[in-house]
Amino acid sequence: MMMTNEVEGERTNMPNWLALPRDITVNILQRLDTIDVVTSACQVCPLWWNICKDPRVWHTMQINMTNRRFFSRFFPPDLVKICHYAVDRSCGFLIDIDIEFIGTDRLLQYISENASNLRCMKLVECSKISDKGFSEAVRKLQYLEDVNISKCNLSKDSLEVLGRSCPSLKSLQFAKARPSFMLGTDDTEALIIATMSTLTRLDIKGNMLTNAGLLAILDGCPLLESLGIEECYHLDLSGSLRKRCLEQIKDLRLPVLDSNYYHVMYNGNSNCHSLCGLLL
Repeated sequence: MMMTNEVEGERTNMPNWLALPRDITVNILQRLDTIDVVTSACQVCPLWWNICKDPRVWHTMQINMTNRRFFSRFFPPDLVKICHYAVDRSCGFLIDIDIEFIGTDRLLQYISENASNLRCMKLVECSKISDKGFSEAVRKLQYLEDVNISKCNLSKDSLEVLGRSCPSLKSLQFAKARPSFMLGTDDTEALIIATMSTLTRLDIKGNMLTNAGLLAILDGCPLLESLGIEECYHLDLSGSLRKRCLEQIKDLRLPVLDSNYYHVMYNGNSNCHSLCGLLL
């Protein structure tokens, strides 16, 4: 009898999710992975089905390998269909996409044509996105502020179009698939980045730039506060350039040739630097 009362007490204390105010439910659904919303949440009950029609639920679209269980249940074409569904449901209010592996020119074109207010775009290991496809899409996404392109096959041509098309770009991650010591030196990308004067955060891990390219970035991006140049092994930071970086950049991640890298934090209030070794 006592156990029955305890169980009933626990049931009484459990929140009634269906009784939550609509705005709170929308907020909860916004925090779910896109695939969870499409395949599960919207099928919970008629109320949630109706709430999932609210474009605010679809402000963000996230389909990446952090949810590996989905890749055992869905083939890439199914995931692309889910992307299309999410874009359609957003009714133009989509502002943030995070796509891994399944990105293609056609998918990016569909997003750019139906989500022109996009602010954040993350593309990781999307080998099927070409320079041409990326450039055509980015020209329609002029409000982008945060772009992460990691381990894709995109070249300086895409970077140049991005810089010209997105005047409000504040954060850029353009990471290579291979460390720069495996390749020659090339400052072309650095000189393009140097024209992006609104940048406050830049991560170019594995880039082939030299000291000249880094100086161009420091000169051309006066608002830059965070800079990641890990695995940029063609840089010589033994002299004045290192001092310049320490003076100008608050959050600086430097290249080293072993399993550790150093994270240099600049404290503008106390004018001191702390050097912390972080194990990769």
